[in-house]
Amino acid sequence: MKLSVLDLVPVVEGGTFSQALASAAELARTAEQLGYHRYWVAEHHGMAGIGGAATSVVLAHVGHATSTIRIGAGGIMLPNHNPLVIAEQFATLDALFPGRIDLGLGRAPGADQRIVSALRKDVNRAAEHFPDDVVEIQLQFAGDPRLPLQATPGAGAAVEMWILGSSLFGAQLAAMLGLPYAFASHFAPSQLDEAIRTYREKFQPSAVLDKPHVMAAMNIFAADTEAEAELIASSMDQSFIALRTGTPGKLAPPVAGYRDSLPPEMLRTLRAMRHASAIGTPDMVGEAIAAFARRTGADELILAGSTFDPAARLRSLELTMQAVGQATGALIA
Repeated sequence: MKLSVLDLVPVVEGGTFSQALASAAELARTAEQLGYHRYWVAEHHGMAGIGGAATSVVLAHVGHATSTIRIGAGGIMLPNHNPLVIAEQFATLDALFPGRIDLGLGRAPGADQRIVSALRKDVNRAAEHFPDDVVEIQLQFAGDPRLPLQATPGAGAAVEMWILGSSLFGAQLAAMLGLPYAFASHFAPSQLDEAIRTYREKFQPSAVLDKPHVMAAMNIFAADTEAEAELIASSMDQSFIALRTGTPGKLAPPVAGYRDSLPPEMLRTLRAMRHASAIGTPDMVGEAIAAFARRTGADELILAGSTFDPAARLRSLELTMQAVGQATGALIA
């Protein structure tokens, strides 16, 4: 089973966007060296602690820092954009880094109402046209002569398209179009099993895919000790609580015993959102990943897990890959 990396390009307290982008390139380089299959960046707007708003620009930066790992958007929130422009951007990336570009497309705006207003789009109406816009991008890459205007670059781009989702809508659309499907279980796990089942049951083979292909997301924090893993995970826990309480900001330093400080209702919310997570030693993480893979039957897993210290994320990826490799070796033996 392939493992990939999802990066929010975190901007830490006391840090800068330049530092966050440098860390993103180092994370992608390390993931490539360790044997991870993909490196994806997610589009978010107006959030001081997330540096991936200009997703295609970040990917160009990361592409020049790597050579073999696939790079892509996980994802582009298509209602925010004109399909022609997205086709141009990702065809340009394909020209720069041939055969390495993924385009994951989501229907949510990835922003609150202030950002929706700033984008000067009727995002809710645009979301209704999401399936048509996905097809338009497919036609742009195919160079379909029925298009009134051909994206340049566009025709012939070998961009691997994905549908992203956290509900049944994306699963149904991915199945109908015969595209691979990625589920955002790292922050919205409640409909994971039903969405995967729906996708597989309704899948229609296409020119790009002859059978269903699922990728599911997990939060992973691996360290040499369980206590250290819990500590580094506390920064991301803080960011989620801050978002839920309307006070988002930059990624905070870790706090020992942070979960124990939360009121019961907030702790329950955090645990529910972090259901698809593994925090602990390599053995603990390896067992959790194996159990999640058995449960979902996923073809790939993509691993999230922002840390205040970028070195802790690099170490987590290293330990995770070692743990999964050892588990696979034991199964083969």
